[in-house]
Amino acid sequence: MAIFIFMIEIFAAVVGQLFLKHAMEESNRLGFRDRGVLALFLSGVAALTISFFLTIALLQHFDLSFYFPIQGSTVVLIVLTAVLVLREKLTLQLLVGSLLISVGIGIVSVS
Repeated sequence: MAIFIFMIEIFAAVVGQLFLKHAMEESNRLGFRDRGVLALFLSGVAALTISFFLTIALLQHFDLSFYFPIQGSTVVLIVLTAVLVLREKLTLQLLVGSLLISVGIGIVSVS
């Protein structure tokens, strides 16, 4: 059950960040009062709110040293989904940074 809750928390965090980023890009083009932009923004806030409360619930049951490496994977997932979904450019610097984060998560989780 805990793995399922971790997956929902990570999914909500990634989706929330993507919705907010997309909403901000669209607000430059359509204005923030556009219904579609507002819906994206509110969806992002809702997803991040879910992620926040699931984080609190998970921290009640797991040590931070166990939780943090799993939650740290959201950074890498956000980068990958931003490249795939939002068509952001994957630069060498971004790729190296993401790989370093992944290696860091691996080292922390093994220790």
